[in-house]
Amino acid sequence: MSALRMQMISPRTVRFLSRGRSEFLAGSNGAQRSGGGPSVRALTSPPLSYSITRRSLSSLSGTRRGLPKEKMSENGVVPRAKVLTIDTMNPTVKNVEYAVRGPIVARAVELERELSEGMKKPFVEVIKANIGDAHAMGQQPITFFRQVLALCSYPELLNDSAFPEDAKSRAYYILQSCGGNSMGSYSPSQGIDSVREDVAHYIERRDGGVPCDPDNIYLTTGASDGIMTMLKLLVCGEGANRTGVMISIPQYPLYSATLAELGAVQINYYLNEDKCWSLDISELQRALDEARHYCNPRALCIINPGNPTGQVQSRQCIEDVIQFAEKERLFLLADEVYQDNVYADGCQFHSFKKVLYEMGPEYSNTVELASFHSTSKCYMGECGFRGGYMEIINMDDDVKAQLTKLVSVRLCAPVPGQALMDLVVNPPQPGEPSYNSFIKERTATLSALAEKAKLTEEILNTVQGIHCNPVQGAMYSFPRITIPEKAIKEATDNGQLPDMFYCMKMLEETGICLVPGSGFGQKDGTYHFRMTILPPIDKLRILLSKVKEFHQKFTWQYS
Repeated sequence: MSALRMQMISPRTVRFLSRGRSEFLAGSNGAQRSGGGPSVRALTSPPLSYSITRRSLSSLSGTRRGLPKEKMSENGVVPRAKVLTIDTMNPTVKNVEYAVRGPIVARAVELERELSEGMKKPFVEVIKANIGDAHAMGQQPITFFRQVLALCSYPELLNDSAFPEDAKSRAYYILQSCGGNSMGSYSPSQGIDSVREDVAHYIERRDGGVPCDPDNIYLTTGASDGIMTMLKLLVCGEGANRTGVMISIPQYPLYSATLAELGAVQINYYLNEDKCWSLDISELQRALDEARHYCNPRALCIINPGNPTGQVQSRQCIEDVIQFAEKERLFLLADEVYQDNVYADGCQFHSFKKVLYEMGPEYSNTVELASFHSTSKCYMGECGFRGGYMEIINMDDDVKAQLTKLVSVRLCAPVPGQALMDLVVNPPQPGEPSYNSFIKERTATLSALAEKAKLTEEILNTVQGIHCNPVQGAMYSFPRITIPEKAIKEATDNGQLPDMFYCMKMLEETGICLVPGSGFGQKDGTYHFRMTILPPIDKLRILLSKVKEFHQKFTWQYS
């Protein structure tokens, strides 16, 4: 064969010719390898005519083939146009924003790298107070939980005398519920049956005997997964009939991001900052009435205890919300992942389900409710295991079948997260070997959080130009800050929101990573930042001291 002819044929075809046509035909006719499957050659080698034709077509100019003319790169190769570009991607994804891991956090990561490389900064470490990641901030895991998870992950340890007997029996119980007695197996899509039963018993105990059906429990990949799934079920319609979902402002950006991704309408109702971020029914009514002019409001989201605001809603407030939802025919979504994080005197967590049932059949038989919990918050802080559950109340049977179908598409929530959820709802009991140490660790963690909540409020309120409401619950403070007009102008000239400008300067000068309030929503003309109260008490004091010094310097600089 001539050299020119060889150049026109692909290298794979050349290899085929050297082996001989008969061998190729044997493979393409289904010759089997020793493993029983079709030969690799039969699946990967194109026929000679295909290779030559393909090469011949590629030698034609794009114009002759009716394709747009492509620009040559420097080495003479025509770059292939991307199938997926910023112009051809799903447009709703471009509307998604998630401030908790936004540009400030990206810059914080860069600063950490620069410090590790020896670059000089005005600080020696970056303190990330942007996200509720308890263990990353130094909170210690509950020993019993980790012991059981270790035993479940490596059952050989069941023979180790270092583990208490109640941890072993709990691990055995969980493994018996797993396919093949292994956490590496899939679970039923709705979650392991025994875990859902334990969740149901936990809810009954928490709510003073209000019944709970395990069939209404869905184990989820953290609470976020359940929330996103429910919103996906709720959203429909186009134009003025598009689904509208009411969310609090300030809000956790999971909600705004998910609504943007789904193409739903975000209906803002504002919490009352002057009354410790309380929820006012008249504000709910205002937001709803206005929204009905341009969308179809179908759901109301409540975060209690609040994120980012840290408020704990009163029982009367919850009653008022349930009555409002019943009157306006709204599906209630109750985000209750911080239900153990209540610190302020006179505050108490009331579950929406408990209040709903105590209000009688007029409400308990009609109001549709989905509530959510997680292993990521409270005293556990086990964010990485992605464990959670949701309970549905009064859901239409046909819709429930669709919900079950939807979760089955994702096979199941992570089984280690399901196991951890089981431990959270069914911890060591009095008289068991691990009970005393469990109670000691749990109490110490929650007591430390309460101390840090109080400290944060006290120190921030000593700074002129910063006002911090009491941190009644959850893991964050959301103080209001005064930004001088000169700084607002400089931020605007730089194309930045003023509180983003403020937080970015704080990061560059102090190494403290906070999230601007604009990422959560705030009333026009007000500025805030969110910070966690999770760092160890000594580091939190340093953090708050640096915030105080920075704000004073910033105010002086731009006054």
